[in-house]
Amino acid sequence: MSLKKSGVTGGEESVPGNLLPMNILLYNIILCCASLLLAPYYAVRIMVTGKYRRSIGPKLGLIPSRVFNAMKGAPRIWVHAVSVGEVTAAAPIIAALRALYPEACIVLSTSTETGQGMARQLVPEATSFIYYPLDIPWIVRRVLNGVKPDIFVPVETELWPNFIRICRKRSIRVVMANGRISPRSYRRYRKTRFFWKGVLRRLDALGVISAVDAERLEQLGVAVSRLTVLGNAKYDSLAARADPALRAEIAQLLAIPENSKVLVAGSTHEGEERMLLSVFGELRRTYPDLLLIIAPRHIERAGEIRSLLTSEGIKDIITVTEIRRGKGRTDEQVILVDTMGILFKVYSVATVVFCGGSLVPRGGQNVLEAAAWGKVVFYGLSMEDFLDERDALEGAGAGVAVRDEHDLSQRMLTLMAHEEGRRERGEAGRRVVEANRGTAARYATLVSSVLTEDS
Repeated sequence: MSLKKSGVTGGEESVPGNLLPMNILLYNIILCCASLLLAPYYAVRIMVTGKYRRSIGPKLGLIPSRVFNAMKGAPRIWVHAVSVGEVTAAAPIIAALRALYPEACIVLSTSTETGQGMARQLVPEATSFIYYPLDIPWIVRRVLNGVKPDIFVPVETELWPNFIRICRKRSIRVVMANGRISPRSYRRYRKTRFFWKGVLRRLDALGVISAVDAERLEQLGVAVSRLTVLGNAKYDSLAARADPALRAEIAQLLAIPENSKVLVAGSTHEGEERMLLSVFGELRRTYPDLLLIIAPRHIERAGEIRSLLTSEGIKDIITVTEIRRGKGRTDEQVILVDTMGILFKVYSVATVVFCGGSLVPRGGQNVLEAAAWGKVVFYGLSMEDFLDERDALEGAGAGVAVRDEHDLSQRMLTLMAHEEGRRERGEAGRRVVEANRGTAARYATLVSSVLTEDS
């Protein structure tokens, strides 16, 4: 891979297209006002629900000195992954960076508590785990003083103006990894291009998933010389994680015998569960022993979904939490996933898969997780945020777009009736995921090239 020097060096004054003081002042005024308005709301949420309780202190820069003191090694590489999805992409990149730099201090930050939990499970190669600070200058400076990174690597398009500006002022390199700009995000960025152009110009290099992402970033003001199309690092992670041992583990936990018929509805959004119950009822006319596993995109909706199931006459329901607490599953026809971090494993036991956020206008979810297990994936027409993934699966015959619940039930019945064809199509989808292995190493090479530019 040939990479040109970005020509980006420390010193804010030397940056072409640097944000005007009035722009950054306006941003900080808006940020301050938003913080004052939202503080009471989050204070109540923390007191009533306990949510954010573990992360609010670190986000305000209140990180114990022992955490910083444990950050040993060189170079110091700070990787940031917002939540669970970004952690999945960050994991193989960090593994590749550890292979390049065995003695490095690799710090992984997340913005959400669920992301933090997933990071600690998936990324043993990281030296330390912290929460990403709020984008308030004095908080950013406090945390940067503790971490002292040589380079900052945001995974996907996570752009916080104060953080990036202060990194630039301190000559801390910034390299985007697994960058992507969804159509909805692109529309928002374009409306305020005058602002984001300056932020993006502070990045030393941008590694992006696709040529479309590169084109969008170029239109937002990024020089072509700093853009490199490297693919989706999530492919690496998924291909490596699809281990038969994981399937055996989840099948045992959920008491699902071999050759059971299972419909997995993953990452569902409000409005989709009711449609899926109609599909489930239709499929059970042909397959009376069919098991339904529902995994909502937001697990806090589990109670709402259970109420919906009960109102529709389904009484035999069990949650993953109940199973883990010792209530063994017997003849329950619906399993409700109310814990984070197991959907990928759940896909392994599926006969047919529906991926949510797509029968309602939410832009879709990641269809590749199920494909990594060799499953044919069904989804609705709203896939704007995952167009590349959709096109890749459809090209292999492993992705099926449906108009509504009736279309979904008919297409699922057809697929379930042809076991050999289902396996062949699923295998073709798995090969799509497998063919993209090596992407994470390319991102690690990009980070390394920027780290060593001036050496």
